[in-house]
Amino acid sequence: MLNRKWSFGLIVLVLIFGYVLLRFFSSTVRIDDLVRQMEQSNTEDTSLKHVVLIAQELDNPFWREMQQGADEAAAKLGMKMDYMGPIRINPPEQMKLLEKSIAARPDAILVQGINDPDYDLLIGKAIDQGIPVITVDADEPGSRRLAYVGTDNREAGVRMGKLVVKDADGSGRIGVMIGSELADNQRLRLEGFRSIISATPGFEIVDVRSSNISRIGAAKQAEAMLKEHGSIDIIVGFSALDAAGILEGVEAARKEAVQIYGFDDLETTRKSISQGEVMASIVQQPREMGSQSIRLLDQLFKGKKLSAHHFIDIYILDREHIKSGGSGR
Repeated sequence: MLNRKWSFGLIVLVLIFGYVLLRFFSSTVRIDDLVRQMEQSNTEDTSLKHVVLIAQELDNPFWREMQQGADEAAAKLGMKMDYMGPIRINPPEQMKLLEKSIAARPDAILVQGINDPDYDLLIGKAIDQGIPVITVDADEPGSRRLAYVGTDNREAGVRMGKLVVKDADGSGRIGVMIGSELADNQRLRLEGFRSIISATPGFEIVDVRSSNISRIGAAKQAEAMLKEHGSIDIIVGFSALDAAGILEGVEAARKEAVQIYGFDDLETTRKSISQGEVMASIVQQPREMGSQSIRLLDQLFKGKKLSAHHFIDIYILDREHIKSGGSGR
């Protein structure tokens, strides 16, 4: 019997190891294939400027919108766009894609900042080889990137704080969900939010947790937050999947009258706002981020100098504006 259990355990370990190995090789092969496509596109038409956009997550709706904006602008301005990214959020794979992209020698690279010293070095490597790098969505302020295009994330946090204070009845005990403790955009949103809440009598941030940019993670953390701090009556989410996850967590904790605020304009968030389950969402404009990045590169290729920051407007989406057919305020 003992030998059978040992054999079974050994088989399970072998299967797990094989799965991990398969995922590793699959990721490596996919990255190499993307780079081969890039190199081929470089030789197809040398008159076209070749730009690479590396997403945080390949099929994330936010990044697909940014890709569309970049593609449309690139087509108008005579550029060739390549879009790539990890299947699931994976900063080490983003770094590998950046490294491989540099080796393929495109004319420019658009990347999301991930707040990593090794990433900073890679961006510097690209600059040293004459490849301009622009950060989008999240900045990499310690790097030598030429410009940042995206939301003024601290101001977005300030807007969220003012919205929460305005909607509440003079007081609130608040839970905050951020996508990642390492991401510069999440840190800045929390910083801006704190600046308003800490200066407003009657309001207090009780707990801050990370969803790991996951709906499931947001649900688990929201439920745990509410069970630990039963007095929380407001929960704010600062990444796109947080609102839907927070709503599930509130339901799992069997709490009523918890006001939920989200970020971005996903279909699930919009539906929850329409049904009165989520109060409102701060909405970014990823399509404009992609388009503006390409327009800036066009200026750069023509010899113009870029300013360091290019902020894209945000707006507030709530039930009233969805009902009226407007996009937000």
